[in-house]
This record gives sequence, C-alpha cells and structure tokens, in this order.
Amino acid sequence: MAQTKTANATPQKRTPRTLAGHVVPVADEGRVHVLKLYEAALKLMQEGKYEQAHVAFNGMLSTAPPELGHSIRMYVNACLQQVAKGKTNFQSHEERYDYAISLLNNGNYADAREEFKAILAANDSADYAFYGLAVLSSMTGETHTCLEHLTEAIRLNAKNRIQARSDSDFQDMADDPRFTELLYPEA
Repeated sequence: MAQTKTANATPQKRTPRTLAGHVVPVADEGRVHVLKLYEAALKLMQEGKYEQAHVAFNGMLSTAPPELGHSIRMYVNACLQQVAKGKTNFQSHEERYDYAISLLNNGNYADAREEFKAILAANDSADYAFYGLAVLSSMTGETHTCLEHLTEAIRLNAKNRIQARSDSDFQDMADDPRFTELLYPEA
C-alpha cells in the first residue's frame, strides 16, 4: 500500500473564483482610495449624517469605478430623501423644546444641543432652553457648562431653581458644592 505524505505539505492559497472564472485582484491605489471614501460615506449614512454622506458620495461620483456608479447614485438619492424627511417645522419654540428633550432622552446629544441653541438664537431669554442645555451638560459630564446654563436659567426664571432641586437629571452634579450653592443659596 502506498502512503502519501500530507503532514509536511503546505497549504496553497487559492485565488477567488466566480462563475466567469478567476478574479484577478486589482492593486490600483486610486481604486483603493475611492473604496475607502465609499466606506466612509456609508458609515456617515449609518450614523444618520445624511447631509455629510450626500456630499461625500457626490464628491466621489466622478472618480468612482464604473461598477460603483449605480450604487453611489442610489445612495445619493437615499441621502436626499432622508434629508428632506428630517426637516422638521415647529409652530412654536415650545414644540422645538419638546423635540429637543425627546432627542436628549434618546441620547442624540449633539442634535439636542443644536435644537436648544436654535431656540436661543430666536429668543435669547428662553429660560427653558438654558435649563435644557444645563440638563444636557450634566448628562454629558460638562460640569462647568452645566453650572453656567443653570445659572442663566435661574436668573431668567427663579422657578428653575426649585425644578432643579428635584430633577434627577442633575444627579451627577449633586456632589459639586457650586451646584448645591446655586440651588440652596440661603443655606
């Protein structure tokens, strides 16, 4: 009986195959660069940053390999649809505030901050927007910014001091003596 030696044989790496035959990998630096841009744009879409993704896809459309052109155009259209869908019109600042709070509660801190700032851009004496920014800053660990916004909210409306005393969103601030002094100045 003849025995074959397989213990010392080294495995050979196979080239990928398709129905059309062997695929020859292309080591073109331009193609690799475009594929990295494509992946980065897809990541932006996954993060919900549709405007940035739209700009990225549009930028690579003219230099992309032909087989990616259709996909890029499809993603450009998807980005445009998402951007159009994301435009929210508010009847009042209070509606925008409610929307900002919902963003905050869902962990969309950057978007919530933008909404609070939009309220303040339209009405710089909106104490509730300063209060919302204070809560946001507390939740994101920005102690100094939290104190600044809460101080302004209390200056504009003293009822915010009472509200903040029982607001669990400020629990991370409870040990800060500046926070205690702000909420209990008479003590």
